[in-house]
Amino acid sequence: MKKAWYERKWITILGHVAVWVLLFSLPYLLRSPSNPNQPVHPEHDDPPVKFIIFRISDLMLISFFYMNALLLIPHLLYKKKYSLYIFLVLVCFSVYVLIYWSLIISFQEVFKWNDFRKHLFFCTFIFIFILACSIAYKTIRDKIISDKLSKEKENENLKTELSLLRSQVSPHFMFNVLNNMVALARKQSDLLEPSLIKLSSLMRYMLYETDEEKVSLEKETDYLQSYIDLQQQRFSKKVIINVTMHPADRLYDIEPMLLIPFVENAFKHGTGMIEQPQIDIVLKAEKNMVNFMVSNKYNPSSVEIKDKASGIGLANVQRRLNLLYPNHHTLQITKKEGMFVVELQINLAS
Repeated sequence: MKKAWYERKWITILGHVAVWVLLFSLPYLLRSPSNPNQPVHPEHDDPPVKFIIFRISDLMLISFFYMNALLLIPHLLYKKKYSLYIFLVLVCFSVYVLIYWSLIISFQEVFKWNDFRKHLFFCTFIFIFILACSIAYKTIRDKIISDKLSKEKENENLKTELSLLRSQVSPHFMFNVLNNMVALARKQSDLLEPSLIKLSSLMRYMLYETDEEKVSLEKETDYLQSYIDLQQQRFSKKVIINVTMHPADRLYDIEPMLLIPFVENAFKHGTGMIEQPQIDIVLKAEKNMVNFMVSNKYNPSSVEIKDKASGIGLANVQRRLNLLYPNHHTLQITKKEGMFVVELQINLAS
């Protein structure tokens, strides 16, 4: 996965440098305008000495920040070694105060207890501030990384799930079509060649086009039509099949093999022990909306027998719709007047 520009290493380093420069420049930026020479920290009056002392202090604080974030927190705090963690933090604080005070008194002729208390207060405040920033930085950074990994894992799981759902094409349809073609071959029917061509186009679409995240609605419609033609040839005049597919007002892309399960379900449950079976299919696409309706007669007294090889069920299609078009589709499944009706509407502008 390609990294965003703000995730590049040099951008991260530059950001850290900018934050440190701004942080340690604040004492100078916040000087009183009426008295620019007024010191903001307990410090020696000699500017060069003061500059050296503060820069050494800054380096010590920066070193502690990264040592705490990269070593102490992951190896001690995350592993619940609280006592050792607190001990080492106190050691770091003591070393910081000792070095800082040693630098101060090395330039003073007389030891002043009041100055020591001022320096101790300043060192304690700035050390606790850097400690808190270090813990917050590490916690937030790890949370961001964890959320990113979880998101990537979720996306991979979704891709795997969608790929599995796509691949569950009913084998019954293939067996029935092949059996029908065997019968056509025995009769030496002229319908065998066009049937083979349609079956070939179906297989090509299933094997190659479905690898894409999206396909054109036109290709999906052609696939539907080929499927319906083969089923119509199989049932001949035993099933009334009404198909209305309006040409789209422009080019649209859609998830492959998203519509076929509804048609497959209609042929599976709308034929057989049903008087005058009838299947109606309507597809219309305009203004970024796809309206798809499939209805078939059904026998209320028949009991559906679950089949492990029954192909893509309606529950699976609903799962795909929820994954691919969340809050941008409506699916209504109703039974009325002896008809099983599926109405799907998808907003492709999302």
